[in-house]
Amino acid sequence: MTNTDERRTGVWLIGARGSVATTAITGCAAVTAGLHPATGMVTETPPFATAALPSLSSLVFGGHDTTACPLPKRAEHLAAGGVLPHGLPTALRAELTAADDEIRTGGPLPGDTRTDDELITAFAADITAFVRRHDLARAVVVNVASTEPAPAPGSARLPASSLYAAAAIEAGSAYVNFTPSTGLRTAALEDAARAAGLPHAGRDGKTGQTLLRSVLAPMFVQRALTVRAWSGTNLLGGGDGAALADPAAAAAKNAGKERVLADTLGTTPEGEVHIDDVPALGDWKTAWDHIAFDGFLGTRMVLQTTWQGCDSALAAPLVLDLARLAARAHEAGLSGPLPQLAFYFKDPDPGAPAALADQYAALLAFAGRLRNAR
Repeated sequence: MTNTDERRTGVWLIGARGSVATTAITGCAAVTAGLHPATGMVTETPPFATAALPSLSSLVFGGHDTTACPLPKRAEHLAAGGVLPHGLPTALRAELTAADDEIRTGGPLPGDTRTDDELITAFAADITAFVRRHDLARAVVVNVASTEPAPAPGSARLPASSLYAAAAIEAGSAYVNFTPSTGLRTAALEDAARAAGLPHAGRDGKTGQTLLRSVLAPMFVQRALTVRAWSGTNLLGGGDGAALADPAAAAAKNAGKERVLADTLGTTPEGEVHIDDVPALGDWKTAWDHIAFDGFLGTRMVLQTTWQGCDSALAAPLVLDLARLAARAHEAGLSGPLPQLAFYFKDPDPGAPAALADQYAALLAFAGRLRNAR
């Protein structure tokens, strides 16, 4: 529902010059201009029409990044790789330039001697200045940066993702973690978000292989078929491929993939997920699953699936959905974790169902709650 008098809403992206962020910013501008339909955006479907979500035209983008490649050039690279339609970056150069002007240097960069508290204060000041500069009603901080390894036990420093999460709290912004990185998932930061009355959502966006797992795993349970093993392989390139070549980062990513099976099946079947960096694939990914299961009288059977897709094009509409939903939750006075948004995450907040159909039902109920909120 569009309100021509509504104040604008900020979307502050961590990793603002990455593939997912660039695709989300470009896509929002393209849909707003009527150049493309909102394919993949659940919040643009009828059940959300009266939930009073901020309109796409009201969204203002900014963010943090540690790279210098400007958004218009990044969008051109994505168009050359077939991620964005040819000619779209040129048509939307003004919108991309405006967003790029709102990107600030993130960190910590090599040689940065600032303490965690100093970094958090600096990042929060960037977000607060962004809100004031554009007279925004509020801002939502969304982490779409590359996956970082889990912090070592007893580490004296917060990981970068947690610095940004803490900055979101200090700036009074809702927070969404679309990555497997730690983010807000520390007791101290969760308590701080709750004390500040801020909503926050999930960890690790569910875009491909795990989306399919959350559909297939309940099928085996409901048909009383015993899953013996579930193995998977991912081939991907781009920034994600390079980041996940680090075994520690891959372990953080795979934890969410395995959680949906354990939560749904009640046990963790044999098998692992392997991630291979194939730079030639760019932003495209192929995921294979091999599922071994027993049928009636112990008959052994196999289901194999292949998922081929573009991660950025799958993720971008979900990022826009989550930013709108989190902003509306903040406006409605909701605080703390939002398990109602489990539909979007591999590793949702506690209390969420594991099956996609149940998660979708919870999301629709949440839309009804927002519809009736002040």
